[in-house]
Amino acid sequence: MSESSRDTAAGAGWGEAAPGAYRQLMPERTGKVSWLDPRTLWAARNGVVASWLGDPTGHTRSRWVAQQKAPEDKVIRRDDPDRFSFMVIGDTGEGDDPQYAVVPGFLKISEGTRFAVVASDVIYPVGSADDYGTKFFRPYASYPAPIYAVPGNHDWYEGLGAFMRVFCGDAPPLPAEPKPRALSKAWLRSLLWHEARPGDGQRLDEARALRAAPGQQAVQPGPYWAIDAGPVRIIGIDTGLLGTLDAEQGAWLREVSRGPRPKILVTGSPLYVDGRHDPCAIEGGGTVDEIVRAPEHGYVAAIGGDIHNYQRYPVRCEDGRTLQYVVSGGGGAFTHATHTIPRVDVAGVGEDEFRAYPLRGDSLAFYAGLYGRRLRLRRFFRLTEDEATAVIAERLGITPARAPGAEVRITRRIRLVAALLGVAGKPRRIRLPVRKIYTQLFSPSSATYSPPFFKSFLRLDVTPESVRIRCFAATGNLAQEVEPPVEDEVIIPLRRNA
Repeated sequence: MSESSRDTAAGAGWGEAAPGAYRQLMPERTGKVSWLDPRTLWAARNGVVASWLGDPTGHTRSRWVAQQKAPEDKVIRRDDPDRFSFMVIGDTGEGDDPQYAVVPGFLKISEGTRFAVVASDVIYPVGSADDYGTKFFRPYASYPAPIYAVPGNHDWYEGLGAFMRVFCGDAPPLPAEPKPRALSKAWLRSLLWHEARPGDGQRLDEARALRAAPGQQAVQPGPYWAIDAGPVRIIGIDTGLLGTLDAEQGAWLREVSRGPRPKILVTGSPLYVDGRHDPCAIEGGGTVDEIVRAPEHGYVAAIGGDIHNYQRYPVRCEDGRTLQYVVSGGGGAFTHATHTIPRVDVAGVGEDEFRAYPLRGDSLAFYAGLYGRRLRLRRFFRLTEDEATAVIAERLGITPARAPGAEVRITRRIRLVAALLGVAGKPRRIRLPVRKIYTQLFSPSSATYSPPFFKSFLRLDVTPESVRIRCFAATGNLAQEVEPPVEDEVIIPLRRNA
């Protein structure tokens, strides 16, 4: 087994590493998504508009579902054996180096799997149909099995039309609706709303040819669905623009969750993330997590995308079960920092049980270099991996996940850089209002960069007795392409849920 980031700095992709071969898979020209570009932010405005003027996602979703010719229960019944494997990869579609760097390792580890699931944000920045060629069909052209998906907020920025065409049997466009009453919130929202360009998707048929083999085909009944595969039921939910469920989908989720058959939830919005609990509200009352935690429903794990890294929270329920709450959004978009996650203490999960990739120290070292280049203050911001690991341990009061390679003296500059880049610490070190300003100004919210990329994906191996979840790393370096390291592994027993 290859070294992981928990073993050595080289296992994390640091040092004089040989570049991977992933660029051979990429088109000659790629359009990079810049989240610092005002044009990108303006195109992706619908989430903000929905939060101000009302979210139309539930109504639109209901119209899409009503139009589908699919079983009422929306269950895909497969013929997988009792022992099988599948892949989960989240937040994939930026179409540049970070996405393609994942592909060689993904193809290697996915050998023998029966299908894959994309958990959130198939296409950035706004889910356009013409982006599917380079951001979905091309990178996964050599994956021989079907791919299912749950949409993320970015897939909704053009009304989910492209997602429905690709994953739901080439669904036709929705009929036009009457114009809203003048001066109403809906009317104002319609003036600000981003829509798909006329003629978008003219290259979609050409792109489909990249995944045209019979064994690659999959048609799902809508943006939310369930898959009966071997001994488990996998349930995918659509959390729309704002990370919630409409009442219709909530009623369906309660129905397909009935019974003791072991279940795994896949969601566009994780239920535990960044050290906090986000239970996911359902319109009309209740939450998704209440359904997941109910012992009679048999859930063993909940996997969510949206946040671009890997996290795992083993939450022990009142009845003694342990539910594995996983964030798996490291499949291709820029990496969200993990060093900004405060010391974990949520639902009985502490630092000893919590897992994350990239490690906080690697995250801090990477972003210190990034902002040093961006602000032309390289000498001030530069942190070695050992310095970053040590200052994280000091400020959070935790044991490093990877021991520093040499004794490190933590200077005032190192502490200041850590504070500027959002590492939690005792409020008296920097007055709280000042630290908030620093965090908002310098916090690493987005970037496109060079290796190590700190990407990740999951392989789940299912038997009648257990589900094994493994998180594999993709750095963009050759060593991790040839033998992707396992960054985390957990085995979940199923017998008591059978």
